[in-house]
Amino acid sequence: MNAFTPCVDSDDTQCAVAIAQTLLDGFNHHYTLFRAASMAAKSNFEMGNILAQRDAVRNRIEFYDARVLETVERLKQEFSAETLSDSAWLAVKQQYIALLQKHRQIELAETFFNSVCCRILHRRYFHNDFIFYRPAVSTEYIEESEATYHSYYVNNLGLANTLKQVFTDFAWNLPFVDLDRDVARILAVLRRHLGKKLTPEFNSQIQVLSSPFYRNKAAYIIGKATHGDVEIPFAIPLYRNEANQLYVDAALFEIVHVRQLFSLSRAYFLVDMEVPSAYVQFLHNLIPGKSRAELYTMLGLGKQGKTMFYRELFHHLRHSSDPFVSAPGTKGMVMIVFTLPSFPFVFKIIKDVFAPPKEVDRATVRAKYLLVKQHDRVGRMADSLEFSDVALPLARFEPELLAEMQLLAPSVVEIEGDTVVFRHMYIECRMKPLNLFIEHRRDEAVEEVIRDYGNALRELAIANIFPGDMLFKNFGVTRAGRVVFYDYDEIEYMTDCDFRRIPPPPAPEFEMSGETWFSGNKNEVYPEEFGGFLLARADVKAAFNKYHADLLTPKFWQDTKTRIKNGIIEDFFPYPQALRFPQS
Repeated sequence: MNAFTPCVDSDDTQCAVAIAQTLLDGFNHHYTLFRAASMAAKSNFEMGNILAQRDAVRNRIEFYDARVLETVERLKQEFSAETLSDSAWLAVKQQYIALLQKHRQIELAETFFNSVCCRILHRRYFHNDFIFYRPAVSTEYIEESEATYHSYYVNNLGLANTLKQVFTDFAWNLPFVDLDRDVARILAVLRRHLGKKLTPEFNSQIQVLSSPFYRNKAAYIIGKATHGDVEIPFAIPLYRNEANQLYVDAALFEIVHVRQLFSLSRAYFLVDMEVPSAYVQFLHNLIPGKSRAELYTMLGLGKQGKTMFYRELFHHLRHSSDPFVSAPGTKGMVMIVFTLPSFPFVFKIIKDVFAPPKEVDRATVRAKYLLVKQHDRVGRMADSLEFSDVALPLARFEPELLAEMQLLAPSVVEIEGDTVVFRHMYIECRMKPLNLFIEHRRDEAVEEVIRDYGNALRELAIANIFPGDMLFKNFGVTRAGRVVFYDYDEIEYMTDCDFRRIPPPPAPEFEMSGETWFSGNKNEVYPEEFGGFLLARADVKAAFNKYHADLLTPKFWQDTKTRIKNGIIEDFFPYPQALRFPQS
C-alpha cells in the first residue's frame, strides 16, 4: 500500500488486510518492548540494581500510549484512516480477527486495536461492531512455545529435593547463601501451616510459574502445591545480600499473605510472559478473590486491566439497579467522588474550580496522580484507573449528585441522550474513610488504626512521599484493616520539602494572637503543627503519642530526607515482619 493512499472502497480486501497488519505490527512492537523490560528484571535483580528496576516499572507505563500514537499517525499518513467508511472499518476488524487466530497475546492485541481506533473514530462507533467491546477470540488453551508453569512430582525426589530443584531450575547466576537451610525453613513453615506431618500423597505435586515476579529488591516464586485434597498457594520471596548471594526471606502459604502481594496499593510486578492470559488464569485460580482486572494491572498490563474493569462494570450495571450516589465521607475541595453501593469502587472527577485555600489546577492534579502511578506505592497509596469518555446510564444517577456534577464540573460532565459522558475520571477501590472509621470506634480499635496511620506516614516518608494534607479524611481503611492514602492533590517528594522547627515568637503577643509568626512558604513544613489539627480527640492523641510522638518533631522528617538524598533505599516487605526468616 502506497503512502497517503486512502481506502475508500469497502470491498478493497487488500487495503483492509494492510490496515489490520499495520495495527498488529504496532501491538507486536509494543509487546516486544514490554517483554524486553520484563526480561531485564532478572539481571537487574541479580546485580542489585533497584533503580533500574524502578525505572523499568515507571517507563513501561508510558510504552503503551507511545505505541498507540505511533500507530495512529501511521494509519493516518499511509491510509487516511480518518476518512474510512463504516464498511471499511468493519472489514479491517474482520481481517484483524483473522490475524489473531494463532496469536499468543490475543486479548492484549484486541485492546490495542480499540485504543488506536478510539483515537480515530467518533464515540458513536464505540460498540461491538467496530471495536472489541467483548472478546472475539478465545484465550483458552493458547499453544505456547514456552511453558507457563512447570510441574514437579514430589514422590520422585522427595519434598526437600523437589524444592531444591524448583529453585535451581530458574538458573540464577548467583549462588545461595545456604539453600539446604532455606528449604528446611520452608518445610517447617509448611508443616505448621498444615498442622500435621508431611507425608507423601499419591497426587503430591508442585506447580510453579515459569517466570519469577520481580519488584524492587525482591524476586518472588509463585505457585501452588497439591497434597491430597488440599491445594496450597504459595509465594517465596528471594533477596540478594551484599555478598552477591541469594537467600529466601520468608515462605508465604496463607492466602491472605499471597493476596497482599497483588494489592493495587503496591508497585507493579515485572514478569516475562509469553501468554499473559495463562498467567492471569493461574493466578486467578490461586487467589480467586482477585479479579482478572486487578491481576492484569499488577502484571504491568494496565490497559488490559482497564479493559477488564470496564467490562466488569457494565456487566454489573446490567445485573443491578441501585443508583450512583455521593461516596461516604467528607466532600473534597478538588474532587467530586461518587459510588455505586453494590460495586466496591469509587469514581472521582476533578472540579472545574477549587475553593480556597486550594491553589492547584487540573493539570497539577493529574500530574500528581501520574506521579503516584509511577512511584513505589509501598502498600500505602491507592492505585487509580484513569479513563476518558466514560458513558454511564443517566437513569442510574441520583438527581442531587447529577446537579452537583453539572454545577461544579461542567467541562467534565455531559449528558447525551440517556447517558452521562465523563470526559475524564479516576476509579479506585472503595475504602472506609479513616475519619468515619475513628468516629464510630473507641479503645483498642482506635489505638490499632492510629498506630497503622502513623506507620503509613512513616512508610510514605521513607519512600520519598510527603502526603501534604494529612487529615484523616484523606486516608482510608481497607477490608484487611490497613490504612491507605488516597487524596493526592497536595503530595510532594520528601526531598522537595523543608522540614523546620517553629521558631520562638518575636514577642509574647504573637503567641497569644492565634496568627502564625513564621513564614509558611510553599513546601515549608512544621511537624509541630500536626498535633493541633490531627489529635483533637483524647484517645486518638494518646494512641498517636504512644507510637509516633517523633512524627510531631522535625527530626524524623529531616533524618529521613537525608537518608533518601544519600541514596539509601529502604526495604518494604508486603508481608508481616514476623514471617521473615533470620539472616544472621
